[in-house]
Amino acid sequence: MAPPIFYGENYQLWAVRMETYLEALDLWEAMEEDYEINLQPNNSTVAQIKSHKEKKTIRSKEKATLFAAVSTTVFTKIMTLTSPKNIWNYLKKEYAGDERIRGIKVLNLMREFELQRMKESKTVKKYFDRFLGIVNKVRLLGTEFKDTRIVEKILVTVPERYEACINTLENTQDLSKITLAESLNSLQAQEQRRLMRQDGMVEGALVGNHKTQSKGNFLKNYPPCQHCGKNGHPPYKCWKRPYA
Repeated sequence: MAPPIFYGENYQLWAVRMETYLEALDLWEAMEEDYEINLQPNNSTVAQIKSHKEKKTIRSKEKATLFAAVSTTVFTKIMTLTSPKNIWNYLKKEYAGDERIRGIKVLNLMREFELQRMKESKTVKKYFDRFLGIVNKVRLLGTEFKDTRIVEKILVTVPERYEACINTLENTQDLSKITLAESLNSLQAQEQRRLMRQDGMVEGALVGNHKTQSKGNFLKNYPPCQHCGKNGHPPYKCWKRPYA
C-alpha cells in the first residue's frame, strides 16, 4: 500500500492520512516517543543487541516512509534532518501554520460557506459535496462544525422548487436531529420526480408534434382537388365544390 504523497498543499488532510498509514505499519507510536539510539557497548547481551537492532530498524523505516511520502520539492527541505520526529515537526511547522494562520484560514472558509447558493442547473448531490468539501477543511483545521448547521444552511439556500420537500421535512421531522443523509435523500427524491415529470412532458410534446407532422404529411399527399386544383384537402371539403 503506497503512502499518501504530500505536495506542499492541504497539509491537514495529508497529516491525518499519513498518521493512519504509520499506525497501520506499527510505526506511529515509536515516532511519537522519539527515543535516542545510543552506541552499543562492547559487553552487550543478546537481548540488548536485539533491542538495539529493532529500534534502529524501526527508525530507518520511519524515515524512509516519510521520505517516500513527500514530493521532490518537499524532500529537498527535509533530507538533512536525521530524526523522523524532527521531520514530522518541521512539516507541521512549515505547512500547517501557527494558530493565527489557521484562524485566518477558518475565517475564509466560513465566509465561503455562508456565501454558498445552489444554482438552478446544479444537482442536490453536487451541492452537498461542495458544502462538505468546505466543512471538512474547517474540521481539519481543528474547528468544530456540526452537521445540523450544514442541513439548515442547505435547506435555506436550495431553489424554490424544493419548497414542497422542505415543508414536508418541517412538518414531519425535527430539523435539529435530521441527518445529512436523510435531507439529501429527501431532496434527491423530489429532484428525481421533477425530472421524470419533465421527461414525460417532453415525450408528450414530441408525440404530439409527430402526430401533427404525420397529419400534415398525410394531407399533403392528397391528389389535386377536382374542384380547385390545389393539394392539401379532400374534394368533399373544398369550398369551391358545387352547393358548398
